[in-house]
Amino acid sequence: MTDQILAWSAVNSGSRNLDGLGAMADTLMQAFAPLGGSARLAEPASATVIAADGQEIALRHGHNLHIVKRPDAAVRVLLTGHMDTVFAADHPFQTCRWLNADTLNGPGTADMKGGISVMLAALTAFEASPFAAQLGWEVVLNSDEEVSSLGSAPLLAQAATRCHLGLTYEPALPDGTLAGGRPGSGNFSAIITGRAAHAGREPEKGRNAILAAADLALRLAALVADDLTVNPARIEGGGPNNIVPDHAVLRWNMRPRTPGAEARARADVATIIAAIAAAHDVGIHLHGGFARPSKPMDDHQRRLFELVKDCGAAIGLDIAWRDTGGVCDGNNLAATGLSVVDTLGPRGGAIHSEHEFLCADSLEERARLSALLLMRIAQNGWTR
Repeated sequence: MTDQILAWSAVNSGSRNLDGLGAMADTLMQAFAPLGGSARLAEPASATVIAADGQEIALRHGHNLHIVKRPDAAVRVLLTGHMDTVFAADHPFQTCRWLNADTLNGPGTADMKGGISVMLAALTAFEASPFAAQLGWEVVLNSDEEVSSLGSAPLLAQAATRCHLGLTYEPALPDGTLAGGRPGSGNFSAIITGRAAHAGREPEKGRNAILAAADLALRLAALVADDLTVNPARIEGGGPNNIVPDHAVLRWNMRPRTPGAEARARADVATIIAAIAAAHDVGIHLHGGFARPSKPMDDHQRRLFELVKDCGAAIGLDIAWRDTGGVCDGNNLAATGLSVVDTLGPRGGAIHSEHEFLCADSLEERARLSALLLMRIAQNGWTR
């Protein structure tokens, strides 16, 4: 497994590196081929993004690997992972190194090429067991999880409607703790159109888009509550000091912990935008939305977590979980009604940084955990 992860991590598959993602998809298709099933590279759904000049342009994503085995089985499991990383082709963090005998530092080692390796090992063990014929499964390895899964969300949702539960292979924390409840997440851009004017001779004739964007950022930040975080992240626009700026783009992220908080955020954003447009006499166009619904730890989710805990106890692992501020494809799967545990990958940490590390001694334990989980589900069934 470590040799596999070293080879995979040597392939840059940043979310915007379509060539690297294509090479990674081909490599993964070959790696999963011995499991059988029907495999394909699925086209991404169309998506758009707002450029710095305020224009809406097409956003390209890589293909997604989709494998189906025993689709007519009475119980079916959806296993998901992502082949993309946050490290672009020109990022300086491109190689792996061993920090000690059990700690591997490298891009995607934990998040989540290590997780894909755990998934593959678990499925390989399960397919060799006497219980394999009793369980169907689908695998989705997408190319855009790190950028909100806009191109793969329809594929994930369609697969989720055919399956009874979901297993996702994001890394566990270094101590083995799993992520429990997760907030939702939305990314937004406001394109603000004002009016240019001479800053000295006729400033009163201008409508300052930068000032309106700053006002909007402050009012959005004031929405922060116990069940909602708001991060105004970037303002683009403006120009020479002697011209009242007539264009700006404000970008921000919102993370609601409950569906109610998301609904409130939507309403508040609409109210604030209307107020800013009136106060500054500018036009504002909103782009984006909530791509990740919240994933509360309710009884429906806890049932699967308890089964994972029981499987862990059977092989000497003490499985615990806690809520986290991060989001992943587990949010999307849970929104369809699936029970889903989304941190079944190896232990690791410092993800999304050049200090990312994989606890290599956790690879076997986590593969055994998932293999046993699949066997238990095959023997005992599962109701959605």
